[in-house]
Amino acid sequence: MSDTTPQTTLDESADVDDRDVSLRLEDVTKTFEDGGGEVVAVDSVSMDIRDGEFVVLVGPSGCGKTTTLRMIAGLEDPTEGRVVIHGEDVLGQEPRERNVAMVFQNYALYPHKTVRENLAFPLAIRKYPKEERASRVQEVAELLDIAELLDRRPGDLSGGQQQRVALGRAIIRDPEVFLFDEPLSNLDAKLRIEMRTELNKLHARVGKTSVYVTHDQEEAMTLSDRVAVMNDGKLQQIAPPQTVYERPANLFVEGEAVRATRAVLQTLGERLQAGDATDLVFGVRPEDVTDTTVVDESFPPETTFDAYVTVVEPIGANKDLTLAPSESAPEDEEFTVRVDANSTAQPGDTVTFAVDMSKAHLFDRATGENLTL
Repeated sequence: MSDTTPQTTLDESADVDDRDVSLRLEDVTKTFEDGGGEVVAVDSVSMDIRDGEFVVLVGPSGCGKTTTLRMIAGLEDPTEGRVVIHGEDVLGQEPRERNVAMVFQNYALYPHKTVRENLAFPLAIRKYPKEERASRVQEVAELLDIAELLDRRPGDLSGGQQQRVALGRAIIRDPEVFLFDEPLSNLDAKLRIEMRTELNKLHARVGKTSVYVTHDQEEAMTLSDRVAVMNDGKLQQIAPPQTVYERPANLFVEGEAVRATRAVLQTLGERLQAGDATDLVFGVRPEDVTDTTVVDESFPPETTFDAYVTVVEPIGANKDLTLAPSESAPEDEEFTVRVDANSTAQPGDTVTFAVDMSKAHLFDRATGENLTL
């Protein structure tokens, strides 16, 4: 996506009552010096996060999401803007003064300390009485189901167990805000799914404001109350995951949607009388396209198009079909749709498909803006 992508055009922070705001970013900007030049890592990001809300910052590497998290934590100072936690401007405060807890990608456990000692460490450096430290350690260990691991060292634990200890060390301080920097990225696929479930359960029990950074769209959609999509240092959209999925603010947010090629765009764009179709990109989710040969109904001609099938991939209850405008079309014009498993389409077939126009979007090719919102 180019730098012409507009700042968020669909921001659902505006209706947040000030009394409900736990964390506020006001026009936060961060620049770094790079070889005599200036690089803008975060560009005027603003958002209000409700008390107890779980917000996920998602975007590609280098989009500014981790830098944003580090500014909340106090590990980086904004070049401009304010970070406000429960009504207090925390700029100038050290990380330990902000009452936030951060869980890192590499767990950051002390290898020479036992799990018990790792959990107790944040309390020990704050001079909590020994009896209270012991009580809190036991409480957190039971909450995270790691009580039987208290006398082991991190090197004796699995990745999932180490992650629970890292979470426990954050929880034990009872912070106002939890910050997570891609905490599941070092786990294998199966364990990531299990830990996502654990994090959901944990947030439901603890109920603390949480900001979570990931590049994984599935993680963002399954964990969040709201998703904040970032690119090129800018906030593109912040909204509940279903809204982001169904009403993407621009082409970048649309991300994984089918981006129909110009041949299909010409056909459908002109039928929609949307102006010069060559200036538009037509987007529709893979599952919102139907193979008309497997359903006993007729479709309005203005919602249909013909495409050449290049690949068929069965995936249980569905099939993913890779399509092209024609047999001779180049590979970069191919796109994927997800149809019913009863589809009989085979590579080399030309098939008529129908689009659910209520779920389709037209984007401005130059700016990326969604014109149908």
